[in-house]
Amino acid sequence: MALHSEEEKKEDYLFKIVLIGDSAVGKSNLLARFARDEFYPNSKSTIGVEFQTQKMDINGKEVKAQIWDTAGQERFRAVTSAYYRGAVGALLVYDISRRLTFDSIAHSDMNVVTILVGNKSDLKDAREVTTAEGKALVEAKGLFFIETSALDSSNVASAFQTVVKEIYNILSRKVIQSQELQKKDSGRLANGKTVVLQADGNQETDSEKKKGGCCSS
Repeated sequence: MALHSEEEKKEDYLFKIVLIGDSAVGKSNLLARFARDEFYPNSKSTIGVEFQTQKMDINGKEVKAQIWDTAGQERFRAVTSAYYRGAVGALLVYDISRRLTFDSIAHSDMNVVTILVGNKSDLKDAREVTTAEGKALVEAKGLFFIETSALDSSNVASAFQTVVKEIYNILSRKVIQSQELQKKDSGRLANGKTVVLQADGNQETDSEKKKGGCCSS
């Protein structure tokens, strides 16, 4: 039997995550702070889409987060919406010092693991959106919530890690459920038949697929 190194045994996951929010809320600086521990006070608006891949260790597994930074300007939204496809996580970002950015994001409805991020928490004196308002919105939508500062780096790593950990936990639960279903069915399936998990959660055997009917005895 061939021996495998620990590195070969280590499972590898790749999760696509998108940053969403109005222009100048700090999406690019959040990503720069998280991925490279950098901050650009005079950064220009993102044109189109950029992404960074960041590795994390979760429960001893190596997880790669492919984080897409999308343009916030209205004229680019039709272009960037194509990049939402395949995403399993999202950070909805607003600027706590600009209420308009909070109001526009309140209508976003992402069918993925989502965290609401109130950025620029260092601008305490200029705050227009209270922490309580952010919490109230997530309670209504069932999202995660955090306030961050790309400038002083507070809670930036936590925002990304929260999303990635939740995606990993959901995936792990699905894998366990799938394995349990296969164990239950393996006891009553004849030799040579395999269980195929379909998108709707139902199962069919190879013989069912071929005959389109009931199992052969």
